[in-house]
Amino acid sequence: RIKLQSSRSARSAVVQTLLKALEARDFITEGHGERMQSLAVLLGKELGLGDAAITTLQLLAKFHDIGKVGVPDRILFKEGRLTQEEYQEMQRHCEIGQRIALASPELSSLAELILKHHEWWNGKGYPLGLKGEQIPLECRIIALADAYDAMTNDRPYRPAMLSNEARAEIIRCSGTQFEPELAKVFLKLLSDYE
Repeated sequence: RIKLQSSRSARSAVVQTLLKALEARDFITEGHGERMQSLAVLLGKELGLGDAAITTLQLLAKFHDIGKVGVPDRILFKEGRLTQEEYQEMQRHCEIGQRIALASPELSSLAELILKHHEWWNGKGYPLGLKGEQIPLECRIIALADAYDAMTNDRPYRPAMLSNEARAEIIRCSGTQFEPELAKVFLKLLSDYE
């Protein structure tokens, strides 16, 4: 009861509840966060990042999509292609996630990263249209781990790709969606990892 009276503890409980709600709702991506953590940590260690940065990557992998709790099921689980309006509504999950993170002292340091995790190297991502090194390194790492895991696992709108198909897609999107040098390191790690 004492913990519940503390707004800090209550906020933390709310964030954990939202994460559990997202996991329960989004059963299709079960294990996505854990697989992303493994890939992001692997890349982070290869880049020589310190323990604090590795911990940030692990947390970002776990919480990057927490804003999807605010996306309607009709969009989240749609089997076909999203309309332009539905896609715009889906994009809002970055901003919703940022607001959730800002409401929790434990997650507030991730808020900016949650907001920026769908930015593209060429500036065509969302929600801010950041380009190149304007995008935090953690977000550039998470983008690769997220895309690879999403491609190699079933989604409502398409079946899983084979690993070599997903790698080809990363190569194709290198320089547009992904940082080219980071993509090279990631692909080499995947070869060693699998």
